[in-house]
Amino acid sequence: MTKALAIGPYNEDEKQALTRDLAPIFLDGSKDIANLDADTRATFTAVAYKGHHGFGAAEMDLLPNIGVIANYGVGYDSIDVSEATQRGIGVTNTPDVLNDDVADLAVALLIMQGREMEHASAWARSGKWANEGEYRLNRKVSGARAGIVGLGRIGREIADRLAAFKMDIHYWSRSEKETPGWTYHADPVSLAEAVDYLIVSLVGGPETEKFVSKDVIAALGERGILVNISRGSTVDEAALLDALEIGAIAGAGLDVFRNEPKIDPRFYDLPNVVIQPHQGSGTVETRAAMAKLQRDNLLAFLAGEELLTRVN
Repeated sequence: MTKALAIGPYNEDEKQALTRDLAPIFLDGSKDIANLDADTRATFTAVAYKGHHGFGAAEMDLLPNIGVIANYGVGYDSIDVSEATQRGIGVTNTPDVLNDDVADLAVALLIMQGREMEHASAWARSGKWANEGEYRLNRKVSGARAGIVGLGRIGREIADRLAAFKMDIHYWSRSEKETPGWTYHADPVSLAEAVDYLIVSLVGGPETEKFVSKDVIAALGERGILVNISRGSTVDEAALLDALEIGAIAGAGLDVFRNEPKIDPRFYDLPNVVIQPHQGSGTVETRAAMAKLQRDNLLAFLAGEELLTRVN
């Protein structure tokens, strides 16, 4: 009998839809696979996966008959895709449906940081506006030079939004793109040197580990703002914290961190950082679309059809 396994923190609506379409067995995390007996594990042919914990050779060994791992999310760095490929296991993700929300949040983080919106809100809420007068002047955001690190689907959406803010767009990507007069940089240091704002939109994984390095952060300079909506691993977090603490860059807007949700407490003491709890795609509409695309990939596999958004 064909069975699907759903691993991760699915909400009730997602569980109901998965149950309706696939009737899977639910596990809280990949570590729980080992708690199932061997005969049960051998019945699974498809896995719905949600989460950022590793899913690699050890987990695949426990599930000898799976043919697909359908990831919930555009980033699939938690899955050992190379190992899956060697075993003939398809891996899918949920691209495109979350581009708008993530790009929106990237722009919001930049504006919140530049216009000091959290601090200004606190000023008004505390009564200081009434008792002490207007909040201090802050920084104009429009019309500056913006650099995008990674001009993929989401990076392109971010760039399009910033262009509407009358910004001069620069970018780094693995190859030069067809762009409307935007400036390509062959390395991230030269990109950082050329811009006021640096927005990180890279895929996660070993290839992009600390891609935004200490040298890149230093090149951004004391007026620079860094925004990261990709993965915490893509930025040298220790170097970023050091730069923020001494004013080597002006500030940061961060939706992702190393070791999240237990982020480095040094961030909490920094007034020049806007912090979000990794909620780039966190709207009702987009999460529903992501969940549907994940289910559609699983249903396609179980029907013997081509996977919709295969990554390997």
